Amino acid sequence: MSEEAKPKESPSKDEKPKLSEEQPVVTKQQIKGASYTVTTGRLPLRDEKDEIVAQVFFVAYTRDDAGADRPVTFTFNGGPGSPAIWLHMGALGPKRVRMAEDGGLPEPPYRLEDNDSAWLDFTDLVFVDPVGTGYSRARTPEEAEKFWGLKGDIESMGEFVRLYLTRNRRWTSPLYLAGESYGTTRVAGLAGHLIERGVAFSGICLVSSILNFQTARFTRGNDLPYVLFLPTYAAAACYHGKLEEPMNDLKHVVTEARSFAVGRYWSALAQGDRLDHDTRASIATHLSNFTGLSPAFIESVDLRINIHDFCKELLRTERRTVGRLDARVKGVDDFGKGHAQRPEHDPSMSALMPPYVATFSDYVRGTLGYESDLEYEIFRGIKKSWDWGSAGDGHPDTSEALRAALAKNPHMKVFVASGYYDLATPFFATEYTISHMGLDPSVRNNFRIHEYEAGHMMYTHEPSLVRLHGDVRDFFSNR
Repeated sequence: MSEEAKPKESPSKDEKPKLSEEQPVVTKQQIKGASYTVTTGRLPLRDEKDEIVAQVFFVAYTRDDAGADRPVTFTFNGGPGSPAIWLHMGALGPKRVRMAEDGGLPEPPYRLEDNDSAWLDFTDLVFVDPVGTGYSRARTPEEAEKFWGLKGDIESMGEFVRLYLTRNRRWTSPLYLAGESYGTTRVAGLAGHLIERGVAFSGICLVSSILNFQTARFTRGNDLPYVLFLPTYAAAACYHGKLEEPMNDLKHVVTEARSFAVGRYWSALAQGDRLDHDTRASIATHLSNFTGLSPAFIESVDLRINIHDFCKELLRTERRTVGRLDARVKGVDDFGKGHAQRPEHDPSMSALMPPYVATFSDYVRGTLGYESDLEYEIFRGIKKSWDWGSAGDGHPDTSEALRAALAKNPHMKVFVASGYYDLATPFFATEYTISHMGLDPSVRNNFRIHEYEAGHMMYTHEPSLVRLHGDVRDFFSNR
């Protein structure tokens, strides 16, 4: 039998496929008359045998008229399970998804437009998709799982940052991190992780942040979220006209709700079953005045209003829900199964997915020249429960990593952006977390906190997008 005719041996079941390093695609673009370079591709993550175990997709924008002293910002979105598409195509990048005037779902086909509020004005940008999101993939499904947890995620993204700095000779540039939602959990952890490896950041930007998950976990025995969500419930009820005079002014409502939440309301919840009937009735009435929900409903949930109940209940008489990411957005839902039914979808997210996915898929191949038949994974690429490590039995918290990073690098500044109508990561929960970090007095003024009359993705609201751009530009210029 000839050599060619011999049957080929099947690869061993335990043999792992070999991954080859990809060459990035480089294109030249312009914004506001300024030229910039876009580098699109995947950087390799290697194991102790120097074999590629995962490839991390990124899109990097660098101004051509600037040197190595120009800031560079590594940007992440949340989930966990989301690529950087939202900040990339909604706020920071040179192109922006065109939404309806009210920020809702536009009629297809969808289009991009120039983003006059792009952060390229003052920083280079690197948008990063963690393993299992976007086009980022591990070598095998089993190896992917080690990236799908708090520890593995921070370590792998830390290695990406190190490798990018090395290959692009940016070690001496002013370095920044930006994250949205779980991306803020990630960047706070990265700041603490990388300071131990010689990477100190000039600043980090936290957009719709969640660092301490105790502030947002509606679990038995944890009354904190009910207190911290109340000002956002009040803001949403005010927006939809569900409050009585004089509770129809946003700033007034928020101020009053903050005061009541950490005063009488928190005290009442702390009493548990010992709370007397008259006080319980009084608290229910006050909660009704702030939320627009009936005292009877509030009593039925033991004075503890869960986020999903609120989204379903606020506009029940109109047979509409409100969005979790943006409580200004109304949704059509099934109301045929009674009061115990939760919303079947988040209308504020449903409005974003089609236009963002469609326009990015066209942009990355048509404009940036990166061709791949892989599905650009958004939320569906993480195939198992996220590994929270030892914190999984309690409440994960990366605010301590951020505190430690500030102790070691007191020059680092922190920009915080929150939306009044964000029911995913409420602004009052962010305020609470920052005020309970145990910061040394010398670094407390390192924080710049801004709140916007919009939701989780405040940049879908045009005035908030413009204001966010100006606030962050000032943050960078005053570093």
